[in-house]
Amino acid sequence: MMGSDGAAERLLRRVPMADPAREYEELRARIDAAVRGVLASGRYVLGEVVADFERAVAGLVGVRAAIGVANGTDALRLTLVALGIGRGDEVITTPFSFVATATAILDAGATPVFADIDPSTLNLDPAAAEEAVGERTAALLPVHLFGQMADMPAFEELARREGLALIEDAAQAFGAKEEPPDGRARPAGGVGIAGCLSFYPTKSLGAAGDGGMIVTDDPALADRLRRLRDHGRGGTGARLGAGTNSRLDALQAAILATKLDRLERWTERRRAHAAAYDRALAPAVDVTPPGVREGARHIYHQYTVRAADRDALLARFDGAGVDASVFYDPPLHRLPALEGRCRVSGSLAAAERAASEVLSIPVFAHLGEAERARVSGVLSG
Repeated sequence: MMGSDGAAERLLRRVPMADPAREYEELRARIDAAVRGVLASGRYVLGEVVADFERAVAGLVGVRAAIGVANGTDALRLTLVALGIGRGDEVITTPFSFVATATAILDAGATPVFADIDPSTLNLDPAAAEEAVGERTAALLPVHLFGQMADMPAFEELARREGLALIEDAAQAFGAKEEPPDGRARPAGGVGIAGCLSFYPTKSLGAAGDGGMIVTDDPALADRLRRLRDHGRGGTGARLGAGTNSRLDALQAAILATKLDRLERWTERRRAHAAAYDRALAPAVDVTPPGVREGARHIYHQYTVRAADRDALLARFDGAGVDASVFYDPPLHRLPALEGRCRVSGSLAAAERAASEVLSIPVFAHLGEAERARVSGVLSG
């Protein structure tokens, strides 16, 4: 870890939204050894390193299979393709998410249908999703936004009643859980037919580059996904050419595996940062903290506040030397690239309002105490 000189230097720098290099500082010896081991093996694509990492992730999520792919976007797209969802089908999802949620649906040949969000959690509203169901609806794709699971019990019931596939976009929520007071905990990705993870460097478990994974309890779906990610190879009934190239590199799997036993520790650090921000915001009247659904364990991939005058708040952070980011303005249904390629259900008023008010601030695990104090000072000021 960086010593006192490094800590002093940080006081003079801007507080970043994220700094993956600090994870490397903590695990430098382990990561270097893992990388050297892969390089010495000569097995750089798939292989046992990837298979071992897949088994470890499947165990954490509590499912029978995990399939490593090139990135989180491919995890979404290949899941849809493997389920036979494509041309003529509609997939209901949120307009308040990163664009990959929608483009993965389009790339599979299907049409995104945007339903409104819950104004507190900012996740897809099950009631709005139900109103969006039509004759062509094939799947529900809730996003576990900013590190909090969507209302999966409600989506499970809707999927069961309407005969729909339930797919989790868990790109921002590896480590999040459903923790009902009267039931067993269920990790993000382990509730629907499949969960889609991203290992982008700033995620809760981040690679040194791109990476993704699909987790599922369905052996037949896992078999199809293994074929799809590798040109038709890797599963029973393999047919060369019946797939694409979307394989998780062994180097990335090795690096990710070194971090896996730190995931819970890093999650608790982010949760501690979030609790400090909640306390700083307690007396505020113009800024509200993230809404947390009862029974949901929020891992705070982002700590996202709402402010009536977001521009003024953003200026305050900038003046204090603190980076802050807006996710997501405009919402997806307002993006010119998606115009005419999606269906909108209802007014999406909650999504429109959220897009004009939200602001995300630094909450990454390796944020220093002095840095957190600077952030808290802006919130309480």
